[in-house]
Order: sequence, then structure tokens, then C-alpha cells
Amino acid sequence: MGGTSLGSFLMVFVLVLTLLLVVVPMSEAQLRQNFYADVCPNVESIVRTAVTKKFRQTFVTVPATLRLFFHDCFVQGCDASVMIGSSGGNQVEKDHPDNLSLAGDGFDTVIKAKAAVDAVPECRNKVSCADILVMATRDVISLARGPSYAVELGRKDGLVSRVSDVEGKLPQPSFNLNQLNAMFAANGLSQADMIALSAAHTVGFSHCTKLLNRIYNFSRTNPVDPTLNATYAAKLQGMCPRDVDPRIAIDMDPNTPTRFDNMYFKNLQQGMGLFTSDQVLFTDARSRPTVKIWAHSGQTFYKAFVDAMTKLGRVGVKTGSNGNIRTDCSVFNS
Repeated sequence: MGGTSLGSFLMVFVLVLTLLLVVVPMSEAQLRQNFYADVCPNVESIVRTAVTKKFRQTFVTVPATLRLFFHDCFVQGCDASVMIGSSGGNQVEKDHPDNLSLAGDGFDTVIKAKAAVDAVPECRNKVSCADILVMATRDVISLARGPSYAVELGRKDGLVSRVSDVEGKLPQPSFNLNQLNAMFAANGLSQADMIALSAAHTVGFSHCTKLLNRIYNFSRTNPVDPTLNATYAAKLQGMCPRDVDPRIAIDMDPNTPTRFDNMYFKNLQQGMGLFTSDQVLFTDARSRPTVKIWAHSGQTFYKAFVDAMTKLGRVGVKTGSNGNIRTDCSVFNS
């Protein structure tokens, strides 16, 4: 009986273990730190050097790269599909209206880092554009005096990029908390992850056209959104007149726009969130406690942000025959 019971136990144990292994996504299982240790051991320092050079040319490198990473991962996963350029009349992800405002400096950062990597003979065509984007994003955050962290690597580049795939996949400035939570949950991200990632708005800029409705035409009884700090609203009206040139842009964070910090949350406490989707994080009682904690402790926010970025980097990862390593980040391999 003892032998039979032991045998039965082992069979059940093996079955449970097999089921657990099946449940873990293979794409996530492939990702690991130092993925390129055997084929391109210095890849991270090569990328960092190229990104630092670009950063010294323009600070826009920081928000542009960070936003590019986010827009890539939320549409078809983190596979650099957003970098594919239009050809032969076919519209790709970057042609969608939600992606037209992506700054060229983000694309340029990845392209230059890819060129630097491929200039090393042992590394040539060994590192994916998707992984270079992940490394570059980590590096710009650090260069803006934000947290530095280890990244998981091992992604392949996607084989598809369609403008139609973008529709309904990216959060909008007018979103409320329910809409934000639903969109992030669809990508395996929690409310805390969403709040942490929203703080990427602590750097960068927005075009005035994205907020005109909030400062002039909010409602019939309240032309200005009442959740906006009145002094801040007047300042925004001064920078963004009704007939503003659509090319005019303003800082997302009016206090420390070139530093990746927790000022974003302090601004929300003062009614100085630029978008409705920002300010709602404080006006909604469900998310307000998190905003207060992270406004008080930058280090606590940094840890949550790194955790959220790591989870975001696992979304829709391509492995095996579902992807490849592009020789040119903006063109599918022929």
C-alpha cells in the first residue's frame, strides 16, 4: 500500500507540475536578465552609450522614448511593431491618429542604438529592436534622474503592424478611472500599475489641442473643468488660446518637467493634472490613497514604477517563429 500511495502521489505531483508549467506563458518564461550574455555581452553598455549621446542632444529623447515603449506594448505587445514605416500604401501602427504625435526622437534613439549594437561584429543581427527599445527606455528614465533597474530581455520583433490594431488600445486624455482600469487590466496590469505608469507624465509635453476642451468648453455650466486648480487653469489659457497653433506644446509637469520624480502626484493633490485621465487619479476615492502615498514617498513610487514597467515589458512578447530579429527596425525582414 505504501508503495502504491507513493506512486500515486508522484503521479499527481508530476501532473500538477506539468499544468503549472503550461499555465506560465512561454513568452514570459523566455525573458531573463543578461539574455545576450553569450552572444553580445556588452549590449547594455553599448545601448546606454548611444542613448546618452542622444540625450545630450535633446531632452525630448526621454519622454519620446518612454512614450514609444508604452504605445508599442499596448498594441500587439512589446515587439517594436510601432516602429515599422509605411510602404506600398499599407498603413501601419504609427499611422494611427493616436500615434501621429509620437516624437521622432524616440524612433531615432532606438535606430541609433541598434546601429551601435550592430556595429560590433559579434552582436550584429543578434539583438532585437524590441529589446533595444526596452533597454533605451530604462536608460532615459535613469538619465532623467529616475530609478535605474535591471531589465528582462529575450523578445523578438513582431511580424505584423496594422493601423487597425491600434483602435481602442491606447488610453485617452478624457478617460475616467473605470476606463483606465479596464484598459490596463486587459494587459494584465493592476490599478496600482496603471497609476504608477501614468506618472510617466512627470516628464515630457502635450500639445494644447489635447486640453482645449478642459479649459474652455468643459460643460455649459462650467466652461473650465472644476477639478482644475483655478490659477493653473488661467495659466493654461494663457499658454493655449482658443485659436492656438496645433503645434504648440506645453510641459506635462509645470514644476520639474525635466526630472523623473514623484512631482506628478504632488501636482494631482493641487488640482494640477494636465489631463482628465491624470486628475481623476486624485478625484476618485478609489485611487486617491495611492496618489497620497506616492506623493509623500518618492522611493515607494520608484519601486512600484519599476515593478509596473517590468510587468508591462512582458505584455505580448513574441518568441520562436512568432517573431524575428529585424536588420532594420523600421522595415520587416525580406
